[in-house]
Amino acid sequence: MAVEIAMGIIGGLGLFLYGMNLMAAGLQKAAGEKLKKIIAMLTSNRFMAVLVGTFVTAVIQSSSATTVMVVGFVNAGIMKLTQAIGVIMGANIGTTVTAQLVSFKLTDIAPVAVGIGMIIYLFSSNERNKKFAEILIGFGILFIGMDFMKHAVKPLREVKGFTDALVSFGHNPFLGILMGFGLTVIVQSSSASMGILLALASEGLMPLSSALPILYGENIGTCVTALLSSIGASKNAKRAAIMHLTFNIIGTTIFAFILSAPITALVTRFDPTDVTRQIANAHTLFNIINVVIQFPFAMFIVKIAMTVIPENEDEQEYKITKYIDDRILETPSIALSNSVRETLRMGKTARISFESSMNGLLNKSRKDVDDTFEKERKINELQKMLTEYLMKLSNKDLSVNHREVVDGLFHIIGDIERVGDHADNIAELGIEVIEKDIRFSDSAVEDIKVMFEKVMLAYKMSLEAMKNADINLALSTLKIEEEIDEMEKLYRKNHIYRLNNNKCNIESGIVFLELISNMERIGDHASNIAKYVIDVNPNS
Repeated sequence: MAVEIAMGIIGGLGLFLYGMNLMAAGLQKAAGEKLKKIIAMLTSNRFMAVLVGTFVTAVIQSSSATTVMVVGFVNAGIMKLTQAIGVIMGANIGTTVTAQLVSFKLTDIAPVAVGIGMIIYLFSSNERNKKFAEILIGFGILFIGMDFMKHAVKPLREVKGFTDALVSFGHNPFLGILMGFGLTVIVQSSSASMGILLALASEGLMPLSSALPILYGENIGTCVTALLSSIGASKNAKRAAIMHLTFNIIGTTIFAFILSAPITALVTRFDPTDVTRQIANAHTLFNIINVVIQFPFAMFIVKIAMTVIPENEDEQEYKITKYIDDRILETPSIALSNSVRETLRMGKTARISFESSMNGLLNKSRKDVDDTFEKERKINELQKMLTEYLMKLSNKDLSVNHREVVDGLFHIIGDIERVGDHADNIAELGIEVIEKDIRFSDSAVEDIKVMFEKVMLAYKMSLEAMKNADINLALSTLKIEEEIDEMEKLYRKNHIYRLNNNKCNIESGIVFLELISNMERIGDHASNIAKYVIDVNPNS
């Protein structure tokens, strides 16, 4: 019998987790655009951060995943600890959605949801319908898994030792907390351990008094994932994980030893007979009230984390990338948004490199030339790291549109890297100009400056079009690139005229031709970026 029960629980839990993940994937795709804007909402306003944490966790169905993502944001340097504590608090509220969902008696409609979802998924070519189908299928499988677990634990009602052990948790809260902690660490999901708890309660095996300490322990157990994720990360990332643990330990202590009786009275009054609803409501109340109590003391929690992992003078760590972190990959839509930001950052670096290369050549500045070479090394490193990151992201469950954006980014970072290469070529020409003291005629200098301004405008516009998904700006970039092509032809013709009339020498002429050729190619790469913007956003 023990083997059958264990297999039933494992099988049911597997279905439960698969359904939850599938539903979360569908929700993420459906809410993709909202999640992409989430970073803009991460202001220093802690209340807004709580709302962000609640919303994200309700969508991705896992407070652990949200907190790991927060560790990634902090590690990437795009979220401060004062923001992180708000998001962490909100994540605890958002995770109660799953428990509320499974506490309702919806098992009978689960096969219908799966059936309807499969029909929509197989016979609809509409991307939006497929997202909705995934949510339905995941929803149905989640409840089928829950039903498996309920049937698996049913025979345990006859095992007096097991029922006595569960009842004892109500008399010894410390043991219950340890049980909840251990269970969540093993299954790596507070929602999954809550599902097991509700399955036991639905069969009359888990009284509310025993469930509450286990529930509190689950909130501490869910911190382990973030703590493990912070290993090898920056000190601030470790502090974010410590804040999550501190917040949940304080909350558990308050509720286990002070507010347990009021919570019991409140949820019993809401629903006097259904223990599963009582547990789900207690879970929700625990997390909401915990946030209300600790919210005014958020900075105190930050200080605790700073004390555990103190600051030192050489804490500033050198990071090549700023916005990407493997932890954020668990939420693909946000990882994609950050990849775009990192690509734009790479694009800005290439722009500065192009600018310094031209200053080095025209002003005979060795410092500007050396700055260009340094920027080129950074651009190459960024290309390598971004490519690797996008490869990982492309293996995630992405919507069709997001996959097109990822494919476009692969090409765009290639174009940006080539802009850096051309800036490097111009810097090499700058060295030649400096070492050989090459001088250009006034008309040649004027041509160079005019073309540089036009190419720089095209490149800036292409990045701006990418940033805002602006088709009109992308189309304007293509027109400017056509002007650059004509300009290059005209300047070649003017150069030949100057050579024939002895207005410039051969050495300066060769440098001039190579220079305008490199600038024209930068214009081509700006045009390529603009074309990808148009291809990915045809209806913008």
